[in-house]
Amino acid sequence: MPNVEPILSHLFPLMLVVARLTGLFVFTPVLSSTTIPTMFKALLAFGFGVALVPFIPQIPPSASIDMVQLVPLLFAELLVGITIGLIAAVPLYAMQMGGYMMGYQVGLSLAESFNPELNTSGSVVGQMLYFMGAMLFISVGGLDVLYLTLAESLRTAPIGAFTAMDVPLDFFVAVLSSGFEMAIRVSVPILAAVSMTQVAMGLVMKTMPQINIMSIGFAIQIMVGLLILVLMLNVIAEVAMDEVDWVMQGLSDWVRNLAPPAPASAPIGGPHG
Repeated sequence: MPNVEPILSHLFPLMLVVARLTGLFVFTPVLSSTTIPTMFKALLAFGFGVALVPFIPQIPPSASIDMVQLVPLLFAELLVGITIGLIAAVPLYAMQMGGYMMGYQVGLSLAESFNPELNTSGSVVGQMLYFMGAMLFISVGGLDVLYLTLAESLRTAPIGAFTAMDVPLDFFVAVLSSGFEMAIRVSVPILAAVSMTQVAMGLVMKTMPQINIMSIGFAIQIMVGLLILVLMLNVIAEVAMDEVDWVMQGLSDWVRNLAPPAPASAPIGGPHG
């Protein structure tokens, strides 16, 4: 009968590594898409886990871990991936929120369609900006950065060492604040242009009542909003790329700072040397 003890000794760390990788598939842009089959996500997480297990620090053998201790460990590892993926997804959600405000002001809020990414219905403009943000996220290597960041977390926050106190709440709040600000910056030009268009149409209606502004005002409002949006696409892309770069850098810094500080070595010759 073949000896399976060497395999079982690696099963416990593999479970924890795969749990950390699985959390990455909950909110991470593109990876969390419902259009990707669940079996493929599980296979991808398992494959990445097998690749990372040989490089993680040594952990206690699984014989000393019972089911009561295993569940909190799995949850803690899942929390690492969820934290990284959720923070990385905030800029894309901010882009979608900015697009929703644009569509509502322009008059396209009634034209909603199904969003396969979030499994909900949403604004057409919001979905367009969300997918544009996803393309920018991929183009700047966001998926590579997240995978390398999670691999680095196995060194700075070893398996079983991560706790809820290590979650970067301050950084998460800063990302939410920055994302909300980005949504406002992206949508304000269109909001201002449409508001000026409505004021102009109101003046025309008061000065020339014979012109039926109500019949053509809605079309003019949509054309002005879409024209400003087309002219702003390049600026929106630059703003979104800067936001994604800042978030990726912040995630890398947070994971790097999880490592305990190295003990200071005593100077040669002693404290008085």
